Amino acid sequence: MKKQLAALLELLPKAEVIGETEKVITDVTADSRTVIAGSLFICLKGATVDGHKFLPMAAGKGAVAALVEDVPEVIPEGMTIIKVADTRAAMEVVTPFFLDYPGRKLRMIGLTGTNGKTTTTNIIRLLLRKAGYKVGLIGTINIMIEDEVTVSHNTTPDVVDLQKTLAKMVDAGCDYCVMEVSSHALVLKRVAGIEYDCGLLTNITQDHLDFHKTMENYRDAKSLLFEHLSDGNKPNKHAVFNMDDPSSAIIKARTKVPVMSFGKEHTNDIYPLSYTIGAKEMHLLLMTPVGEMDLNLKITGEFNVYNVMSAVATALAEGISKEIICEVLDGFEGVPGRFQLVEAGQPYTVVVDYAHTPDGLENVLNTARAITKGKLWVVFGCGGDRDAKKRPIMGDLALRLADKIVVTSDNPRTEDPEKILDDICVALQDIPEGKTVVRIADRLTAIHHALAKAEPQDVILIAGKGHENYQILKDKTIHFDDREVVLEYWSEK
Repeated sequence: MKKQLAALLELLPKAEVIGETEKVITDVTADSRTVIAGSLFICLKGATVDGHKFLPMAAGKGAVAALVEDVPEVIPEGMTIIKVADTRAAMEVVTPFFLDYPGRKLRMIGLTGTNGKTTTTNIIRLLLRKAGYKVGLIGTINIMIEDEVTVSHNTTPDVVDLQKTLAKMVDAGCDYCVMEVSSHALVLKRVAGIEYDCGLLTNITQDHLDFHKTMENYRDAKSLLFEHLSDGNKPNKHAVFNMDDPSSAIIKARTKVPVMSFGKEHTNDIYPLSYTIGAKEMHLLLMTPVGEMDLNLKITGEFNVYNVMSAVATALAEGISKEIICEVLDGFEGVPGRFQLVEAGQPYTVVVDYAHTPDGLENVLNTARAITKGKLWVVFGCGGDRDAKKRPIMGDLALRLADKIVVTSDNPRTEDPEKILDDICVALQDIPEGKTVVRIADRLTAIHHALAKAEPQDVILIAGKGHENYQILKDKTIHFDDREVVLEYWSEK
């Protein structure tokens, strides 16, 4: 991919240019480590790092131009400086153009919401592939281009990484991209240059208030995906809403494209006629615009009823047949770290789940309770440097819905783990008879405690990290996988 620098400058009419403009740009990057000969280097000012400091390094590696907010005292020899008021805003304009707007060439399905995005995107991907399409996926766990898989580092990558990923999908011949769209990405315009064809709202419950401050701001951030669905020129756009979530009615009113709805009420396009939840499976009978769908699923829990309905609604809106939908759903075995049963030969049940919000924890505890014949254990914590308001709420939920509560660390980051536990334990003061609360900051020791004390017919829910195989501490990130901990504990037994 190459562009004339002069063509990029036409997008920035207010820019002050110092140096030659007759140059060929071979790449766009905001990471000095990835600069190649001919790069346009974008100097971003972050909370802790200022990209302007890396300008000499970028020049040394071959960058021929740089987007800056501050002109350096010494301009590297041969480098063209492009001064703008906001390099982040300029990046949002320049990057999609440089890569020929890949987000307009693919059919883009964007899913946003607090919970359910990962499972739903994976189901939609399988449905589209079964229908004969080539599909890319961008999500919390990984990025997939057909069968090629790489690990994700953010739910939604930054503008440069996202656009380059979409360009790879175009080059690979993909027809669709199914992606999780975070509220941060919408507010920070990481999705700039993308024209979405379908927007899906799973739900909105408390999360990320450290960033958004209020639930109204959080909802308004999610709403941006739907308000802009009508932008652009692509045909056959639509929005999909979970009408059992109060935010859907508000956001639906801001949407100017056709809507497909799902929920428990029979006024929706898709609704459950009945469902039976088992320990490892679920029977679900759905009413849809194309008739009843009788599904025997290998995933379970009421939250998965909603995930299935959202995927079905999206698939039908995209014209996928009832037969393909039923075949794929009956064979879907779930996503790693989402109500995942861990079998290690133990005499009780162990479930690992990513639930890290009040709503998510409540959902999985209710599902776990439905399969528990003995005592229900929960091992959980809350992330550091994140919304502290949800900590006592999650503590209260654990006390109400579980029998044996083990409070531990999640990803403490720069916070004192004991302070996080203090916040959770505010709600764990009055312990009902028959219930127990144990506080163990070290996550490995906490999981071992539950594994050692649980009895046959008990269920242990280890919540918060799910698929993650790391733990972020104050000064380092270590390898840590809840599933491995269980398997290793029982292998030693």
